[in-house]
Amino acid sequence: MGRAFEFRKARKMKRWSAMSKAFTRIGKDISIAVKEGGSDPDTNSRLRQIIQNAKAANMPKDNVERAIKKASGADAADYVEMSLEGYAPHGIAVFADCTTDNNNRTVANVRSYFSKLEGNLGTNGSLEFIFDRKGVFTIDPNQISMDLEELEMELIDGGLEELEVDEEAITVYCNFPDFSNMQKRLEELEIEIQNSELQRIPNNIKTISLEDAKSVLKLLDKLEEDDDVQQVFHNMKLTEEILKSMEE
Repeated sequence: MGRAFEFRKARKMKRWSAMSKAFTRIGKDISIAVKEGGSDPDTNSRLRQIIQNAKAANMPKDNVERAIKKASGADAADYVEMSLEGYAPHGIAVFADCTTDNNNRTVANVRSYFSKLEGNLGTNGSLEFIFDRKGVFTIDPNQISMDLEELEMELIDGGLEELEVDEEAITVYCNFPDFSNMQKRLEELEIEIQNSELQRIPNNIKTISLEDAKSVLKLLDKLEEDDDVQQVFHNMKLTEEILKSMEE
């Protein structure tokens, strides 16, 4: 699981650096959540989760409230979620989870990125076997009064698969179907969730050279710049050399 946390820290610092884009993506998440479960976060667990993420991204409360109000209106945009998958250069598998109000535009744009940067967009489901979909929750270790073994026992009922701990955060992993159960369990324990999301974690990591990785990173960056793309996942091994180049 360490590779997923490493990926999240390294890539998302760059991806979410532009606040306007971060807020746009959260706004889309809010729109879909409201459409699915209503505008009351007390009864809509998905909306509650997104509001938590908005807080972690420093999105002003007024912006969140406006997004909820807009999503509740008759003229709200009709967003849908879709996933696109394919291969980057050097055989690296890539998943792009998207939220869009125009499927044709999104598919055309993503296909053009793959084509122009020596990749190949595949058919839906063709790369599912390379990734496991997991729920990932980040919590502040300073708020936990119980020891880690006790915390693990408490979270088993929520579907805990693995607990990862470092100085900055405790990261809780569960299987995709247990996402809502884990959110509920953390809330029952009165543990504040800093961030929660669904990730596609590769079960087959591929090692390539730094020079080859640079061409893969160009495609990943292009995908992440697209406003319709919410998250991007890949199975490239992030060596120290590659991580250092990403920080430059």
